[in-house]
Amino acid sequence: MSEEERKGRLDFDQPGNNPQHGGISNTLNIANRAFEFVQHLWTSLIRIIHGRECLAEMFATFMLVTVGNGAVAQVILGATASSFDFGSQLSINLGYGLGGMIGAFMAGGVTGAHMNPAVTLAMALRGKLNWLKVIPYWVAQFIGAFLSSVMIFGVYHDALYAVNCHGSAQLSVNCTAGIFASYPQPYLSLGTGFMDQFFGTFLLLLGIFGITDTNNNEAKQGMKPVLVGLLITAIGLSFGLNCGYAINPARDFGPRFFTAIAGWGWDVFVCYECHIKQWWWVPIIAPLVGASVATLVYWVFIEALHPKSTTKKNEEEGYTPVPTE
Repeated sequence: MSEEERKGRLDFDQPGNNPQHGGISNTLNIANRAFEFVQHLWTSLIRIIHGRECLAEMFATFMLVTVGNGAVAQVILGATASSFDFGSQLSINLGYGLGGMIGAFMAGGVTGAHMNPAVTLAMALRGKLNWLKVIPYWVAQFIGAFLSSVMIFGVYHDALYAVNCHGSAQLSVNCTAGIFASYPQPYLSLGTGFMDQFFGTFLLLLGIFGITDTNNNEAKQGMKPVLVGLLITAIGLSFGLNCGYAINPARDFGPRFFTAIAGWGWDVFVCYECHIKQWWWVPIIAPLVGASVATLVYWVFIEALHPKSTTKKNEEEGYTPVPTE
């Protein structure tokens, strides 16, 4: 190739002289604009439906239920599907506590990390949350709990079918359904079961209010998730016997619905093998009632009795101090 041909070839390869380069550049510009449009559309949609908060609640609840129910699965399945000891009730309590702590770190800066419809209701009752966000938060929490059950079922699928259920089917209420949702002990009456869920949630909300009360002995920002995790663990250590201390409608209903469609059947809602056949509604309604009562009790006996600061007194009385300078 001569020098002139080589020079002409180099000139042709320049972006401005080669029509192919112009086509590639235009294509890249169009793709970039399309990406920016989709990104803007997505962020606008997220903003309209409170998507950022809902996603935070979904993933935080997912973490809570995955770690907690994962610990339950390891304890129950490890007892018969393996020759090794994979934990005890303490493992389950720690699992839920640590799952709640990690979930609180994940979503604490976005929503406060409710991870529980009862907590969301309580925050709305206290005026800390817009009522229009309650239902979206609830839906996100139920979805997070449901998705956690999908993952646990997938990870422990083989172990679920290897467990010895002493004559019962592996996917039955009497065998493995308790991994995912709470069920009452044979001796438990409906009234006592309701009280169990009511009181456990009542304690949970009183503890959360105390940890986050800015006018009280409020915990430091980075310590709040740790203390919430310890609070969940403490309730499990004290009140886990009767029915597994669900104290969270999403943590119970989401996994229960999953088991109903994943092979356990609708016995998970109308349990003919249980002493209390219509149990499924108790871990939903009782925590909501417990959270509501805890909100009222904390406000009447603690929050309303906080001494008012001088600034707040002046604001209420309409007094404005005269500047000294």
